[in-house]
Parts: sequence; structure tokens; C-alpha cells
Amino acid sequence: MSDFVVDFCWDVLEDSRLPLVFCTTLVGVLTVYVGRKFYTRQQYKRKVQRKNEERQKALQDVLKSLDTDDKDISDINEILTLTLPQLTQQLKDGQLSAVQVLQAYQKKALAVHGGINCITEPIPNALARAQELDSTDQKSGLLYGVPVSIKDNINIKGMANTLGLVKYLENYAEEDSVIVRVLKKQGAVPFVKTNVPQLLFDIGCGNPLFGTTLNPRDPTRSPGGSSGGEAALIGGGGSILGIGNDVGGSIRIPAHFCGICGFKPTANRLSKKGYFTAAPGQQGLVSTCGPMARDVDSLVLVMKALLVPDMFQLDPLVPPIPFRHEIYISKRPLKIGYFLDWELALAAPALTRAVKVTKEALEKAGHNLVLFQPPKSDHAFQDIIPKCLLADGGETIRSRMSGEMADPRLKAMMPYLTMSYFWRKVVGFLLKPISPRVSRGMSHRLLRTIYDLWQRLVEREEYVREFLSTWEEADIDVLLCPAFPIPAFKYKGTRAIPETTYYTNIFNLLNFPAGVVPVTKVTEEDDRLLDDIIGSKKDPFDRNVLKVAKGAVDMPVAVQCVALPWQEEACLRLMKEVETVCKM
Repeated sequence: MSDFVVDFCWDVLEDSRLPLVFCTTLVGVLTVYVGRKFYTRQQYKRKVQRKNEERQKALQDVLKSLDTDDKDISDINEILTLTLPQLTQQLKDGQLSAVQVLQAYQKKALAVHGGINCITEPIPNALARAQELDSTDQKSGLLYGVPVSIKDNINIKGMANTLGLVKYLENYAEEDSVIVRVLKKQGAVPFVKTNVPQLLFDIGCGNPLFGTTLNPRDPTRSPGGSSGGEAALIGGGGSILGIGNDVGGSIRIPAHFCGICGFKPTANRLSKKGYFTAAPGQQGLVSTCGPMARDVDSLVLVMKALLVPDMFQLDPLVPPIPFRHEIYISKRPLKIGYFLDWELALAAPALTRAVKVTKEALEKAGHNLVLFQPPKSDHAFQDIIPKCLLADGGETIRSRMSGEMADPRLKAMMPYLTMSYFWRKVVGFLLKPISPRVSRGMSHRLLRTIYDLWQRLVEREEYVREFLSTWEEADIDVLLCPAFPIPAFKYKGTRAIPETTYYTNIFNLLNFPAGVVPVTKVTEEDDRLLDDIIGSKKDPFDRNVLKVAKGAVDMPVAVQCVALPWQEEACLRLMKEVETVCKM
């Protein structure tokens, strides 16, 4: 038998035709593979080109429709400078029409978009809706005639939710999201959708479909993500009110970067029905919709407008708790916990200074500020959060990205998001002498069973209870802390810096309401002190986080205000107090 095998193998090797057949087959397979890849890529580019042609036409059609002959530039500018409460009053009094206000903001929004690319698409029926409102005698609704911008992944009937992916170009919403339906019932006029980072996984804001959004304060810098288009449009003056969502800081980070106010309620205080998420089924870090605006009064007005019976009826999962105005307007002095930095010690001087300045101003206003030490935050950052976020081993992300071109920033993060447990262990081991903290985060065991997931959720619950216990022992009403470790960073030369998001996603893990308020700007002295801190860091990853904060002089800096679950009114009250004592 063995002789037969040897003879057969020798005959195969002697047959001169086989190498030729093998090579021909190999070339054929490679040709088909390369051809298919080329064809797929060309199809992808054609779809992107076609979509952007449609997008540009829609934007040009809006520009052509603007009927501003009867209103000179000064009139338009006057509309744009009104606060939201002032605007709603003038609309209800009949001093302004819904069409006038809409067209003023359409004109400004298109001008802002032309410089920073923040709009994905105009909402087609906005003008018709404004005209309909003007034709009625009854001017009802807390947001009557107010133009509202909407984040790309929130449902608008007939419009696609793309997440910056070509495969979802025809993912048309069959109906408005609940939050949009309630806004309309309150008289609002949704008028544009705004850009997001691909898959919503970045604190930059770009995707191959709609391009990159820039910061209105400095176009070389990021506007934040994932509600980056919203923050950029509002920060540039092109919208007075926007709706985003937040699973790890996606409202608060862009608001901080762009110098506006942003608010993340407790999950399910506002309806989540009708928005498209990158990781459905993810447990542990809870997502929620929330408002973004220039000032706290605007956030309060929209929360009042949304927390009404219409929302509770349209989504029975939302607890029927109306806005409790008496908590918001209370004059009782607050006992406010504060801290300057998390255990990671990554906050740049501008961020810690912002908390110090705010603390002193609040004390002068009669409030009691006490130092607060969060419990075991390192355990939450390095163990609980990564395990909850990547519980599926990155399978959902891989599925979403199948057949897609990745944005360069997301492409840089993909190995971290989708790496197998084996390679995580290898990379974690290699990084241990360089950065023990990052090594620990890379080496955590992926969740392989339902039992593993349940154990991580038990850890989360235990941490939440521990944090609540620490809060109770401190006997504080609300909490003040850095909004983020760094100001808006330059796009050029920077990649993913996931460690920074711990400053915001910790409150998604805890499910505490949190908002940000701009209080100061980066100074020359802040930038100088940053050099000393960078030089003191041994961990190269820590140095990288702080290096990207260099050169941000005059960029806005916010503080973060936090309250206990379901205490949105208390959180907004602290935000208003901060805004009052720290007028920029």
C-alpha cells in the first residue's frame, strides 16, 4: 500500500501539466477575487456619489426656497439672537411667523454647514409644516413654531437612518420617533438631520458617506461625537434646539467641545422608541435621548415640552413623571459634592481649573461644596465598562461593518473593538511593562456564556449600589466634576483615545442624569501647565491623551453636573446655578 502511495505521488510531481493547471487556477481565483473587490468598491463609491448629489440638490432646493425679501439681514440676525423662551413668546404673540423663523434658521444653518459640514439632509416637509402652523388661529404648544435639528439616527418618517453606512441608505423610517412626534405635537418644526461618526463609535465626527464635521470654534478640531453634527450646528448658530442621544457621552462630549449645553436624562425618562442604534441589545451602559441648546433655560423648556401625557401614551415604558418645576426653581442652598479628577488623573489643567472656578463661585452664591471621592472608579473603568460594551466580542460591530469602507478613525479602533480573546491576552501581556492600566483593560476575558454576562451585570449592580452608598454617606444633593479630561482636540495626527470617555460613560453605567455647562475657555497658562503634566506621565497612553489637548487656547471648557436617577430637575437646577455664577 505504501509503495502505491509513493508511486502515485511521484507520478503527480512528474506530470508537467499540474503546475500549469495550479498556477492558472490560482490566477483565476485571484482575478475573480480582485475583480469582485474592485466591482464592490466601485458600486460603493457610486452609491456614495449618488447620495451626495441628492443631498446637495436638496440643500440647494432649500436655499432657493428661502423667501427673505421682506426681511433684511438685520431682521434675520435679530431672530437668531433671541433665546428660546424669547423666541417662543414672540411666535405666540404673532410678532414672528413660523415661516420667518424657519427660514432665518435655514439660511443660517446652510451657511454654517458650508464651513463645517454638519448637516446630513434637510427635512423635506419643514416649510409646509411651518406654513400649516401659520395658517391656524390656535398657537398651541410650548415649542410652537420653533425649528429643531435632529441627530441622523433618530427616526423621521421617510428618511433613512444610516449610522454613516452605505448599506443603510434605504433604511427608511416608517414613522417618526416618539420624541419627534411629541415635539411636533408641541408645535416644533424639525428642519434638518445632522451628522454622526460612523457607527456612532467616536468622539470625532466623520463617516465615508457624509464626510467629516468640523468644530465651529476651530475647524481644525473635532466637534465631538457621536452627536457632533448637532453640537456643531448649534454651536455655530444654525439651530436653537437639537435632539441627540447618549450612551457614553455622545451628548455631553460634543456640547463641551462646541461650547453649548447638553443634557442626558435617566434612561427612559424620555422615550427611546424610534432611534437606530449601533449595538442593539447592549446591556450595562444605558442609552437615552436628550436635548442640546445654547443655554439651560432652553433645555428646561424642551424637557417640560416632552414630559407630557402624549409621550407617556405613545410609549408606555416611559414612567408618567411630568417635569417637577418646583424642584428646578427651589432657592434652597444645595450641598454639592465635587472632585477635580478621576483616579485615571488625565484631566488637563483647563478642566480642573474649570471645576475649581465653579466651586468657588457656587460657594460665594451660598451653596455648600464638599469634596467627594467616587468609589473604586478604576474597577468600573477597567473591568465593568469594557466587559459590558464588548460583551458580544465585537460581533455586532463586525456585522454592521461587513462590506463597508471604514472611516480612518473607526478603522484605527476596530482591532480594539473586535479583537479575539487570544489576541487580547497577547497584546495585554506585551503592554504590561509599558502601561499596566491599558494592559489590564486589554486582557479582560470576553463574555462567552450567558452566565458570564449575568456576572458582569451583577458587578455593575453592585458598583451602582456602592456609588449610591458613598453618595448617601456624603449627604450631598448633586455632584460637580470635569465634563471631560481634555478640550476639543485637533483631527490631524490623533487617533482613538477611548480612555477619555470614562469621564462621561461612568454616568451611563450608573444611569444618573448628567449635563454639561460651558464655564470658561482654555488659557495660555493652562496650555503651559499642560507641558509639566505631560512630562510627569510615565504611561505613554496617558501622555498621548494629554498631548492632543495642546494648543487649545480659547476653546470652550465645560463642567459636568450630576444628580441621582429620576432627579433631572435637580441636575438642571445645578446646571442653571452654574450658568448663572459662571457667565462666560
